[in-house]
Amino acid sequence: MPSIHQVAQNIDNAIDIERNTYLDAMIKHTGRNAICYYSGFLTSQKSAGTSIDDSDLHGIMSTVHNLDKKIGLDLILHTPGGDATATESIVSYLRSIFSDDIRAVVPHMAMSAGTMLACSCKEIIMAKHSSLGPIDPQYGGIPALDIVEEFESAKNDLATSPEQALYWKILLEKYPVAFYGKCKKAIQLSEDLVKTWLSQNMLKGHRSNEINGVLKVLNENQKSKTHSRHFDKDKCKAAGLKIVDLEVDPDFQDIVLSIHHCYMHYFTRSKCVKIIENHIGIAVIIQ
Repeated sequence: MPSIHQVAQNIDNAIDIERNTYLDAMIKHTGRNAICYYSGFLTSQKSAGTSIDDSDLHGIMSTVHNLDKKIGLDLILHTPGGDATATESIVSYLRSIFSDDIRAVVPHMAMSAGTMLACSCKEIIMAKHSSLGPIDPQYGGIPALDIVEEFESAKNDLATSPEQALYWKILLEKYPVAFYGKCKKAIQLSEDLVKTWLSQNMLKGHRSNEINGVLKVLNENQKSKTHSRHFDKDKCKAAGLKIVDLEVDPDFQDIVLSIHHCYMHYFTRSKCVKIIENHIGIAVIIQ
């Protein structure tokens, strides 16, 4: 009779086998490489390490190694976003390998810098329940725009109520030196990067005002002040992004959602906070 630990291990192994089976089915169906970039940010007890950061490039490089570089890439994304410069490095590397032949697949959510990453691709495949989000960056899960507003509120308040200095000193001491300027630059960088990527790939040949119209929607946090705003596929289409309906191909839809469910189940059963994995079984797991 197996012990409880052996039973748990058998269940975990079965999850891995199931996930790899669907990843194998995906490349057989599409004839393209597949890399999954998955974060456990929706699992309530996990927060640290779930965002896009510079360490992710090593995982991307590991999963790109030994792939057939001639057949393009499907990048399956589930992420709350993260650092804009880390995203820039990932995009630069992937485009140096696969050029413009990269599709983003969003089974559920690719928010913030995840939206930026999706916008660097030639098209975005979304389901009825999929979401993108505002592209202003985050630091430690806090929207950069919210941090900028906090500093500006302090500035405005101190101009009329200098006696509040101690309050604001205590409140703002949680941020590193020069963090305000860093956040402002990051917000502008996010917009500049997405504009460049759209003009080079997804919206290549489109007029500047059309691309600016997309940016206006993706920068909605600037006016709605809600970084967590969800943009469904209809809103993304209306904005001008090239969106492909996942439901158009039922077999592909079944494979993608099965992969998604495998990862979601794995996060609930493990201490993993992030997985970067390809269809040939190479995986980088962050705990």
